[in-house]
Order: sequence, then structure tokens, then C-alpha cells
Amino acid sequence: MAERNSIEFKVWARHALFTDPLTRIGGEKCSYHVPTYEALKGIAKSIYWKPTFIWVIDEVRVMKRIRTQTKGTKPLEFGGGNTLAIYTFLADVEYQVRAHFEWNRNRPELEDDRSEGKHNAIAQRMLERGGRQDIFLGTRDCQGYVEPCVFDSGDGDYDGVGELAYGLMFHGFDYPDETGENQLHARFWRPTMADGRIVFQRPEACTFRKFVREMSAKKFGKGTLRSSMDEAAELAV
Repeated sequence: MAERNSIEFKVWARHALFTDPLTRIGGEKCSYHVPTYEALKGIAKSIYWKPTFIWVIDEVRVMKRIRTQTKGTKPLEFGGGNTLAIYTFLADVEYQVRAHFEWNRNRPELEDDRSEGKHNAIAQRMLERGGRQDIFLGTRDCQGYVEPCVFDSGDGDYDGVGELAYGLMFHGFDYPDETGENQLHARFWRPTMADGRIVFQRPEACTFRKFVREMSAKKFGKGTLRSSMDEAAELAV
């Protein structure tokens, strides 16, 4: 039985592009073989999110065989116009994801909005509707779809195949509003997929970090954010 602060969902798409954002300065791009923590967190936030809480991705299950497809694209150049580039996407992807939310202790001004049951009810309702915002798998070029599921249900293409270790990969960003520091850092880790399942390290457990830039968190005052009570009441109508 799922916890009151957790969701389980299936996400699928024709293509996905999971890359290290620190290398996104143009040119060729090649997707990781598995989704990153940050990409799945972004999907959870597209389903439902408030600055009151932080989504934590617990694990992902790779349901379909990992396949790649190379396509020619015309990305925008920083100086204007378009350029030609070859992108290597993942093709025909499907994942099961388990995630939960935790209160953002760096947001004391939103303490009155910490209603676990209300936030969970809204998240489940938004998941049933396919998410509050559009779903993307790594980039806006790769639109996907979500729906509720029971994690570990059904057969996956990597069931019983053993372990597959990956090298150093991008995990996610440490944002100031989540860490309390006025700096943006990128996290890295070394994942292992066991029988198609990847259990993610918690962000604070990642030991490899790279400073990106100075950055400050946005402040919310009382009355500037709709409460979960108001949103839940509207959904009940």
C-alpha cells in the first residue's frame, strides 16, 4: 500500500533524451541509457508541485528494451539562427517510477500549507488526469505521457538479467531553495541497474558535486501562494 506522501506512475514516450546538462552548449548530443534523477523529478513536478515540498525519486523500473535512434536536428544557436546536429535519442521508452514528497524545511513561510493528505490527494488526482503540465523526457522535443500504476506490476524486459553498472552520471541539481545555500551545484553518482531497477541515492548522499554559479532562492510571502486546502476544495466541486 502506498504511503500518504507517495505516488507510483508509469511514463512512456516515443523518444527520450537524458543528458548531462553541463554539456548542453550545442553540438552533438547522446542520451544516457537510463533516465536521470533530475529528469524524473521534473516529471513528478509536472504532475503536481508546490514550493511547500520537494519530490524525492525513490526508484525507477526500466520496462522496455533500451534502444537508440539517431536523428538529424536543427537546434537554435546562441548567436541566432539554426545549426545542424545529430542527436542520439532513446526510442520507445517506458518506465515505472516510485516517488514521495518531503516538506521543504527551507520554506518556513509556507509552513501553514503542510497538509500531507491534501497534497497527496491533489497529486493523485493530477496523475489520473495525465499531469498538471506537459510531460517531457529530458527535453521538450520528447513529449511523454503518465498514468497511475502499481510499481513492480507487469513484466519488464530486464527482469532476471542481473546487474549492469554504469559510470559517473549526472544525478541532479542542488537548488538554493532546497539546500538553503545561495549556490547552484550539479550532482553526480554511479548507478547500478539490477533486474531493470535502479534505486536512487538521496541527493545529500551524492559525493560528486560541481559548482555551477551563484544563485538565490525566490521568497514567498503569506498570501502569495494558493493553499492546498483551496485547491482540494476546487477539485472536489
